[in-house]
Amino acid sequence: MPKIQETLVEIGDKDPSFIGSRDWIGAIELSFVLDKLLGVSCKIMNVRSGADLPEKCRELALHFETQGTPVMIDGLVCHFEFPGNEYMCLFSLNHTVVWHINAGGGVLAYTLLGVDYNEASGDCAFLILDPHYTGNDELKKIITGGWCGWKKAVDSKGRNFFLHDKFYNLLLPQRPNMV
Repeated sequence: MPKIQETLVEIGDKDPSFIGSRDWIGAIELSFVLDKLLGVSCKIMNVRSGADLPEKCRELALHFETQGTPVMIDGLVCHFEFPGNEYMCLFSLNHTVVWHINAGGGVLAYTLLGVDYNEASGDCAFLILDPHYTGNDELKKIITGGWCGWKKAVDSKGRNFFLHDKFYNLLLPQRPNMV
């Protein structure tokens, strides 16, 4: 976290008092950090309400088809490595590689790993990795506990996964162009 804060101060986005604080770091700031530290450019998708996220499924599906990079939702950083000419985004459920940044405004941070989009019906499901899990890397526990899995915008009991009264910024890292 200090390196991220230091980078934001270095590029002039934040004042020096920001270092060591618990102030919010959003998708736009994260895009600055990924660009500065790793040379990874990003697109930002603004969604004014969680109710509008399903409308973005086609665009998100295209991102996963063309870029293949995870999408950070409201304050999640992914560590990137470039072995050889390949691009990889590494995740570890024990938080050694994925860093969780405190999300503000009652909105939780997630990583979107994929979407299941039905062109004919417009139906969409989101493959969500929740970074709040702190247990052992036990796949069964992670899946059955709902820490990683397919989520519908509205579940079978009528509950909204994404809050309708909150806006969301989605950070879509772009694959580097390797020469």
